[in-house]
Amino acid sequence: MSNLTFMQPDIINTAYNRIKPFINRTPLLQSSMLNNLLHSNIYFKFEGMQKVGAFKSRGALNTLLHLKEQKKLPKEVVAFSSGNHAQAVAWAAQQLGIKATIILPSIASPIKIAATKHYGAEVIIKEDRQEAEDLAHDLAKNCFLLPPYDHDDVIAGQGTAALEAWTKEGDFDAVFAPCGGGGLISGTYLATRLFCPKAQIYACEPLMANDAAESYKTGVIKRFEKSPMTLADGTRTLGVSERTFQYIKKLNGFYEISEDEIIYWTQWLTHLLKVNVEPTCALGMAGAYKYILEGNAHKKILVIISGGNLDPSTYLKIWATSYLDVLPNKQLGS
Repeated sequence: MSNLTFMQPDIINTAYNRIKPFINRTPLLQSSMLNNLLHSNIYFKFEGMQKVGAFKSRGALNTLLHLKEQKKLPKEVVAFSSGNHAQAVAWAAQQLGIKATIILPSIASPIKIAATKHYGAEVIIKEDRQEAEDLAHDLAKNCFLLPPYDHDDVIAGQGTAALEAWTKEGDFDAVFAPCGGGGLISGTYLATRLFCPKAQIYACEPLMANDAAESYKTGVIKRFEKSPMTLADGTRTLGVSERTFQYIKKLNGFYEISEDEIIYWTQWLTHLLKVNVEPTCALGMAGAYKYILEGNAHKKILVIISGGNLDPSTYLKIWATSYLDVLPNKQLGS
């Protein structure tokens, strides 16, 4: 990609000033029980209270508002998504009075599909993720394609979640965020570098969908042919982009999370924080837990909780077996 540029961290401030009249400043949550058990000071940035119930609204809105500033706002926008980006684009388009067409794979959450329609978008369902992406690119010949992560303004918008956390609390030793296509972790990297160049930044990804982790290890982007069927549906992307990979390569590391660990931490976060969390949200805490067990107790940690849109079928899978009898100060499975 010849048009790639490595954005400077202050782009996150610009994005935040652009979108803040439209979005919610989401809370930082803590659990004294969890902090005591793990001998750590953990803050959770809860994006489940964001517009559309996920961080994705930040990037979608920032992109469209920037286009409007440049007098390039399109009459129609098209997007492909596994769920939350679909809702975000539909909502952002509604705010600006433009048409949205969203293509989703058949495995997308029914709740997220219904919400996307509620925001006024035309929804097209395709068999799989690749077909959804292909159709979106085809339709984009006549309108604007707003990708879920492969766009500078999307990345900058996603980074505003971490910016809010830093400006409210600051001085974190380590930051953890889930990684699907890499938009959130790329924006989180930039926001963290804006406030603290020495803070460590880690991406967390399902072991079942570890294309980004493998790309990080090998230095070459790995891409799936089919969407991996992890419970963390926000990470069912086929691969990161060259744009997000340039930030991913600068991270301090990756944590790969098993499906049992995803279930475990989804249950515990729901119990401790008293909020709905998507399985994707459990990835950051699962990574932070591994980090703490590696000898990093007594650290101040930020975990990005990416969203709270949990459909009934996933809820049943999460709670089919309870792990709450295994306290977080013990190894899972011990």
